[in-house]
Order: sequence, then structure tokens, then C-alpha cells
Amino acid sequence: MNYFVIMGYKTAAEVFSEEANVQSAVDFDSIESRMNIREALQRGDVQDAITRVNDLNPEILDTNPSLYFHLQQQKLIEFIRQGRVPEALQFAQTELAPRGEENPEFLEELERTMALLAFDPAVAPAAIAELLSPAQRMKTAGAVNAAVLESLGEEREAKVLALLRLLRWAESMLEEKAEFPKVSIMGARR
Repeated sequence: MNYFVIMGYKTAAEVFSEEANVQSAVDFDSIESRMNIREALQRGDVQDAITRVNDLNPEILDTNPSLYFHLQQQKLIEFIRQGRVPEALQFAQTELAPRGEENPEFLEELERTMALLAFDPAVAPAAIAELLSPAQRMKTAGAVNAAVLESLGEEREAKVLALLRLLRWAESMLEEKAEFPKVSIMGARR
């Protein structure tokens, strides 16, 4: 149930709750709100995602400058992806540069993002080209999802993921001392 709720599988969470006769303290509508935000980010509509986050809880972005910067960075990436270079430059100058002056980490991220303008994506260094990948959108969506969950008083990560990391750590520690059968997890890198 915890995994379904945190990962946003509303229907699965509702069915699990009903089938297992488990009452959830989570409002299932909040799952839908989080997934609407995730979908907006995955399609590159950052402004819609920001609006939805603010509709859900305006304090989320006000109290988390790093998250707000990364949403703005994603917006800049989307301008660049769409070839809207003049808008990208204006946006970077007015919205992101002042934040970069305040925080060196933000400045590094801004410089890396602005490097997208200097390279053809087909020949750009991997560290720069990855900003245009769907994984970058997913990373931003994951950070927003975690912040929304935290604002709702929920856990930011599914317990099963933490348990899998613990299992992998335990296996690596035991591997040094003994031979044993390892747990195989489909799709997991070993």
C-alpha cells in the first residue's frame, strides 16, 4: 500500500485497500493531484506543474528554494528543447541568474544548462545532453513528488525501496565473508 501511494498508483492503492481491507490514512485525491503534477512535468509543461503545486500547497515552493530553482531550470531546458532561444536567454537572465548569484550550486547548474545552447544535442558531452533526456524530467518530477508528500506529512520514499537498498548493502557486506545464494531482483543492476 505504501508503495502504491508514494509512487502514485491511485487505482492500485484503492483496490489494494479494498481487497486487503486496509484503511489508508492517505486521501486518494491527493494521489491524483500529485500524478497530475508529474504528468505535466513529463510532457514538459513546467508552468502547469508549478500552478498545480501552488494550488495544492503554496508553501511548498516558498519554503524550498532548491526545488523552485530546479523547476525553473526545467522550464529553461524546455525553452531550449523547443528552440526558443531568445526566451531561454531572457528567462535565464531574469529568473535564474539572480538565484545563481545567491547560491554557487545553482550557478553551476545554470551554467551546465546554458551550455545546451552551445552544443548540438547529438554531439554534446553526456553531462550536458542528459538534461534533454526524459530522465531529467523524471528526476524533476520525483523531487516535486517527494516535496508534496513531505508537505502532506507522508513519507518521501516507499519503504520497499529502502528495504531493497538495505538488502543490497547486507549482501555486499556478507559477500566479503561467505558464499550464499543472492536474491535476484528483476530489472535491478548487480
